[in-house]
Amino acid sequence: MPTLTARQALRRLLPYYHPYRLQVAAGLGSVVLAAALSALVPSFLQRGIDAIRDGAPPTAILRLGGVMLVTAVASGLLRFVMRLLLNGISRRIETDLRRDVFARLTTLDAAWFARWRTGDLMARLTNDLSAVRMGAGPAVMYFTNTVFGGLFALAMMVRISPRLSTAALLPMIGLPVLMLRLGRRVHARFEAVQSQFSQLSTRAQENLAGVRVVRAYRQEAAEVARFNALGDRYLEANVRLARLNGLMNPGFSLLAGLAAAVTIAVGGQLLIDGRITVGAYVAFGIYLAMLTWPLIALGWTTNLFQRAAASMARVLELLDAAPLSVRDTGTAVLPPMQRAAHTGQGGRRVAFRHVSFHYPAPTAAHGDGAARDAEYEGASPKPRWVLRDVSFDIPAGGTLAIVGATGSGKSALMDLIPRLFDAQEGEIRIDGVDIRDLPLAELRREIGYVPQEALLFSETVGENIGYGLPAPDPAMIEEAAGIAQLRETIAALPDGVDTRLGERGINLSGGQKQRAALARALARHPGIVLLDDALSAVDTQTEADILRGLRGALQGRTAIIASHRISAVRDADHIIVLEAGQITEQGTHDTLVHRGGRYAELLQRQQLLEAIEAA
Repeated sequence: MPTLTARQALRRLLPYYHPYRLQVAAGLGSVVLAAALSALVPSFLQRGIDAIRDGAPPTAILRLGGVMLVTAVASGLLRFVMRLLLNGISRRIETDLRRDVFARLTTLDAAWFARWRTGDLMARLTNDLSAVRMGAGPAVMYFTNTVFGGLFALAMMVRISPRLSTAALLPMIGLPVLMLRLGRRVHARFEAVQSQFSQLSTRAQENLAGVRVVRAYRQEAAEVARFNALGDRYLEANVRLARLNGLMNPGFSLLAGLAAAVTIAVGGQLLIDGRITVGAYVAFGIYLAMLTWPLIALGWTTNLFQRAAASMARVLELLDAAPLSVRDTGTAVLPPMQRAAHTGQGGRRVAFRHVSFHYPAPTAAHGDGAARDAEYEGASPKPRWVLRDVSFDIPAGGTLAIVGATGSGKSALMDLIPRLFDAQEGEIRIDGVDIRDLPLAELRREIGYVPQEALLFSETVGENIGYGLPAPDPAMIEEAAGIAQLRETIAALPDGVDTRLGERGINLSGGQKQRAALARALARHPGIVLLDDALSAVDTQTEADILRGLRGALQGRTAIIASHRISAVRDADHIIVLEAGQITEQGTHDTLVHRGGRYAELLQRQQLLEAIEAA
């Protein structure tokens, strides 16, 4: 998206006030009324001082004091109401923005996330949203109070003495110039601060997530040095911003001090000449002080608005983001699934037609989102194709196995079926329907996917296995855990299936996490099961036990199994061999072994390794 000005960024915040417009009106009304009542108090004081000088009776003085007290109490209550309403609304707006941003993030594709760092996203969801909240509530409240409080005070000053008011306001002429010049610089420097904070957050997140690698390679000191360097840059950016803020308030205070000096000189002469009373002179001094605070507060609110505008522009990069490749615009519907009579389970026909795919061009993981999108759209003119002209057909309920060396394209092929990425050429069909024509929710409802890297959430084991189920079903969770050979693991946990896992399932081994991910995929009873080297972290005996359970669980379902182990794929209905993204061999296990090609070579190599391990 193009770079937004401060006004454009803040204008995008206005729709978030709409649900709370009545509360906003009540809050701003309270601000205006409180400012008006506060402006009356010095006038009552003026009348009281002049009444004492003129020898008014004590009852009149007491009555005037009572009116002042009631006015001050009413003004205080109104200020409480304005804070309660406007600060509360700013919290609600922050919550609404956070929900909208998170909802938007859930619609974006893998290509988009590949261009963003997690720390940067977290900084925008936390630090930037807090700055927007300060602009949406406190800044609006204090700005309104500043404007109306200043106007009311100015009106009362003019009422006392137009000449004295003109003289006192002359030093204020430089205020608008100061605000405009410093305001723009505050905006730019706060953007720099937030950018540095994003980099700091990213470094912290990466180190916490990869703490085992850092320790294994003894890089603690190096990482501390890198973090400290980022911290120094963040400190420097904040100091530059603080230095600018330090110029604003003293500048406003200097102007206010000059106005006070003029008031003493000119007002004192008017008092000596008898043109104003003592009460009027005292009241004018109070009104000038009431006008001075709004001038100082105006600099503070300007700072808040500039910070909010800079942060809102960063948040809008997320709110306005769109998937780079995978668009959810399909409206087609899959035909009813054909179910096997002996199992009651159904599968889908999957067909690849001349599919070619390459990953998006790599870009920097920081900077302007529009630049990322533009770079994606103008991807490298000579892409490195991960898959090239791949075609095959899996009948409903059939099992396809994919074998090949690391980097041959097995995982990329798997990613295309649930549309984690979209192929640049060719088409993929499920039961004759192009997957691009299907809504993503319907497409992915049909698929149970176990990727190479099993990710578990910081929830219970049962909640992880039942993830994606419409409602918790202990029987389905138990069945899936049994097929994945996870029952003994669950039984050994302190609270069984209710044991809460650590971050990313850290209290399970790699093999246990893979089996939990496998159970999660099977618990949904999907029509298509994708296993991307899902048993790479388990031992040979456990793999054999899981495969025995899988044969029954997959009967009637369509399955695609990618593996580097021949033992995991030998019973498949059809096997394809990928090399450099192209199919070089295909057939059944026996056919490929007798052919003596790449598949037979892989089998011999694995048998040799197993013999060496057994010895």
